[in-house]
Amino acid sequence: MKSLLDTSAYVALRRGHLLVSQAVRESEELCFSMVVLGEILFGFRNGSRYEENLKELEEFLAKPLVTLQVVTRTTADRYGRIASSLRRQGTPIPTNDIWISAHVFEAGAELLTLDDHFAVVPGLPFRRFLP
Repeated sequence: MKSLLDTSAYVALRRGHLLVSQAVRESEELCFSMVVLGEILFGFRNGSRYEENLKELEEFLAKPLVTLQVVTRTTADRYGRIASSLRRQGTPIPTNDIWISAHVFEAGAELLTLDDHFAVVPGLPFRRFLP
């Protein structure tokens, strides 16, 4: 099974969240969205442990199990479809989370998250963990 970590799941993993850690261990491949990477780097730059956090992130991304999902034309098309669907439903979610959802579909993965608003994305395979 492929899994894609959103920002909340990556943070939970780093903090030793047992269920997130178990889901990561059970994954055959971990997809990591460039959008999630941007959110994480933003958080690091606003914290007091930038170098330490960056080193841990680089070690994580270097694992053979981890694949970085770049934004492609397919991602952009999926983003547009999801955003349009959510607008029609009247159920907006944060823009970055629409991009992350597009990456989940493109990768054929299951999203690992602590956020519940992904439930409004039609057909999105996700697993939500409690904090």
